[in-house]
This record gives sequence, structure tokens and C-alpha cells, in this order.
Amino acid sequence: MTQAIAFSNLLRSQGHELAGVLVGKSHRRSIPDFFTREIQAPILALDSPNFEADGAEKKILLGKTIRKNLKKAPIFWKSLLQIDDRVKSLNPDIILNFYDLLGGLYSMLFRPKAAYWVIGHQYLSGHPEFLFAPGRNLERLLFRLNTQITAWGAEEILALSFLPQKMASRKVRVVPPLLRREVKKLSPHQGGFYLAYMVNPGYGQEVITYAKAHPHIQIKAYWDKKDAAEVEQVLPNLTLNRVHDQCFLQDMAACKGLICTAGFESVCEAMYLGKPILVIPVAGQYEQACNALEVIHSGIGKTANSFDFSILELASLEKTNPLQEDFQRWVETWEQVLMRLLPVPEQASIFVQSSDLSYT
Repeated sequence: MTQAIAFSNLLRSQGHELAGVLVGKSHRRSIPDFFTREIQAPILALDSPNFEADGAEKKILLGKTIRKNLKKAPIFWKSLLQIDDRVKSLNPDIILNFYDLLGGLYSMLFRPKAAYWVIGHQYLSGHPEFLFAPGRNLERLLFRLNTQITAWGAEEILALSFLPQKMASRKVRVVPPLLRREVKKLSPHQGGFYLAYMVNPGYGQEVITYAKAHPHIQIKAYWDKKDAAEVEQVLPNLTLNRVHDQCFLQDMAACKGLICTAGFESVCEAMYLGKPILVIPVAGQYEQACNALEVIHSGIGKTANSFDFSILELASLEKTNPLQEDFQRWVETWEQVLMRLLPVPEQASIFVQSSDLSYT
């Protein structure tokens, strides 16, 4: 969601209009207030395919995910009709899809008049130097198939990348991460605590267990648990916090280092602020296994199979991320990128579809 906010700010800064936003719903997570406040466009939440986790809400179960989503095909067809109604009413110039499966299916089946663009870190998998996690051939196949479906009929494929890379092909454009303006205004410093972010709430018990065994390590953890308290002091050295945009960013600026599941956005925010990074790929999610390989190979941070803060503690002795300055310069090129994408001075109307409520 923060990527969509950042992109909307870029659009408006160059005189374009964000006509509307679609967001995929999940029974585990709700649309945070900050997204509604910051996106400044009409929002429609609709049912879209989601990952299914185990009973502990920790590991992604691929077979269960496929079965559950196939059973919901009639519901998803209704969502496609809702998308079509909204597109026809708004009549945008461009539909921008943040890696949502329904976006690709809509492009494939309904053939809208608007140009169709896609954006996401996952499209970097089309780069010849992309690192695929080895020994998981079926998962690799399904990941690539899903990525291809989301990009069906796309005129622009924008592959978000941690660091600059040569173009993968004429069709895939490698672009910088999308960071909110608030991140760039922060003044990073080193406090006395580590910051943790868990996309799957099942990892909460893992963090609690570690904090109990290491009472000298101070931890502030954030999670997306729908029914959780805003702030819970679980232990003297551990608080569990529901995701809050401003509080999370302030803690990011003040932490000794970030430990999180191996997504993309939080890692980019930590890189921009020069924080040491440790990523934990979500069990059963192939995309995150690939992200973890990229983090190691690029020198961005370290990786582990559990929330082991001792690894991050050693990394924090280095104080800052050595790639910080290069990364900041790369991020700041977005205005030039957008001018190349939308060179015509006339205002363009953009329609955004985001899958940020699914497990990605």
C-alpha cells in the first residue's frame, strides 16, 4: 500500500490525476486508516485471490491456497465485473496494477481501452540475472506463471529493484523502489531497541519466545493481526504493535536494526535510512525465498530462518548500511523515470489496482 501512496504523490507532482483505487480484501487484514487518508482517491475493496496459511498463521500452504481460490472462482468473477464497472465509469487513460492476479485476468478477458501497466518487485524475475531459489521447481513454475498472468497484455512492465540494473528486455523496465515522502524526511539515529515486522502474525510467538530468553534485548515488533490491540506490552523488553504508518517510521528511524519477513517495502525503507537488515523468508512462500537470496547476493543485509536477533545484533555494530548512499541516489531518480513514462504534458488519468491486502 505504501508503494501506491508513493506513486500517487509522484503522479500529482507532475500534474496527473489518480482517478480511483481498487484494493484486494483479506479476512486477516483490514485497510489501514493511513491508506485511506494518504491515497486521496475513491477506494473500492473487493475479493481477490489470497495465500492460505497454516493454523498458526505462519507457513503458506500452496495446495490449500490453490484449492481455496479455485472454489472462490464465482466470487472472483463478480470482482472482475466490479472492476469493469469501475473502469467504465472512471474512463482512465492508464490502469496500473500492483501485482494483483485479477488485474491480469481483467486485462486478458475484458480488453479495456485504457493502457494497462504493471509494477512490482516480482517482475524482476524476468531479468536474466534474477536469482531463483533452487530445488523448488513446482513453486518456481507457479511463481512465474502467476507473474505472467498479472502482466497479461501490459504495455509497460515496471520491475522495482533494490539497486540499478540493466534492462531485462525491451518490455521490462527496471525502476527504483517507491518510497513515501515521510521516509525521506526522517533523521535516522541509533536508539536502544531492534525493530521487527511480521507480515504473518504466526511469527509473533517466535518473537515472544526469543524475547523471553534474551531479556537484555529491547524489541518493538509490528504485525498485521486484525484483532490485536494497538500496543501490547507483552514483556518488559517487548511490545507488539498493530501496523501504524507514522509510529512504524519513527521507530524505523530510531532502531538499531530491522528484522522482518523477506518482503520488499520495509527492507527498502531500512536501506534508505542506513539500518542493518535481517530478513526471514515466510515458510512456503517461494517469492520470499528468492528475495532472501537477493538480499544476501546484493550485500543489502543478512538472512535467517527464524527471528534470531543475535544475528542482527552483530550486524548493528557496523552502524550503517554501506549501500545507503547508492540506494538513496537510485530512489531519487523516480521523477525522471516518470517523465520518460508519461512525457506528454497533458494530464493523464490513472487507475490503480493493488493486492496489498493479500500475503505478498
